Amino acid sequence: MSIYNKINAGFKLGTDEPVTSGIEDVIYIFNQDDITLTYDVTNPLIITGLTAVGSAKIYKFEGTNNSFNTMSKLAKTQVGPRFTEEIDFNIAGLSVDVKAQLMAMGYGRLRAIAVNNYKSSDSAIELFGAVNGLILTDAERNAADETLDGGYKLKLTNPDKLKEPYPPRAISISAESGPATYTSTITAIEALVAA
Repeated sequence: MSIYNKINAGFKLGTDEPVTSGIEDVIYIFNQDDITLTYDVTNPLIITGLTAVGSAKIYKFEGTNNSFNTMSKLAKTQVGPRFTEEIDFNIAGLSVDVKAQLMAMGYGRLRAIAVNNYKSSDSAIELFGAVNGLILTDAERNAADETLDGGYKLKLTNPDKLKEPYPPRAISISAESGPATYTSTITAIEALVAA
């Protein structure tokens, strides 16, 4: 029986490094088949490498004022626990290029990386859609919405009936020499970002 099927540790709330809600105003999105994931051999909850297939890239979406949000929710199924993962974000723009990206997100499978505001954890950087990917399930635009200046509200989530077998994976990538750190992980991700 795997270690992940048994409770093996406790936790307590600390005052030294209190949890901070929210994610940074940036997410990284890539096509599911464009980047190969490498997992820690002893812990499938940790991704230790991202490798581009051919000349594939990761795309960086930047926002402001908490325009991104992530959610992970446990769902009990007949075969065990599964997780629904969601990423909500806004696009303050309206163009043919934006519409083409929305269509691609609706038909293709994506994966997304979010950077938590809470950095004092080994899950400061998380990947959503590791196994089944994410698709665009909501794209709403109200031309009179002043909060988005007529832009889109979007939601990426798991395809129907394809929840994730694990919660969002932690990403922890080592530098060429030395252990994995927050900085080395961000550097590895940024190295794959499209110019």
